[in-house]
Amino acid sequence: QVQLVESGGGLVQAGGSLRLSCTASGRTYSLYTLDWFRQAPGKEREFVSSIYWSSSSTVYANSVKGRFTMSRDNAKNTVYLQMNNLKPEDTAVYYCAGRMSVRPEYDYWGQGTQVTVSS
Repeated sequence: QVQLVESGGGLVQAGGSLRLSCTASGRTYSLYTLDWFRQAPGKEREFVSSIYWSSSSTVYANSVKGRFTMSRDNAKNTVYLQMNNLKPEDTAVYYCAGRMSVRPEYDYWGQGTQVTVSS
């Protein structure tokens, strides 16, 4: 089992920045990727970014590329999502999700953290 806890959400003005954190505990050695998803009211959940647990390589959705940066602190088993130049359309609940294999199935989810960007 892996437990995921997000933090760092909040209210920010457009153009501002926030940093989200996701701390993993438990069988973290079995992780394949840790990903960020987001879900805005009335919309489907969408992929934001991913980091490969073994290599720390990252992947981003086109909508956030160049504005968001995902990184990892190995000692703390924590991944970060640095979000810069935030836009109102970035408003959503952000979730951390853990994947244990190459299959596009997520085995573990955090509770989510709200990000609100005002115009």
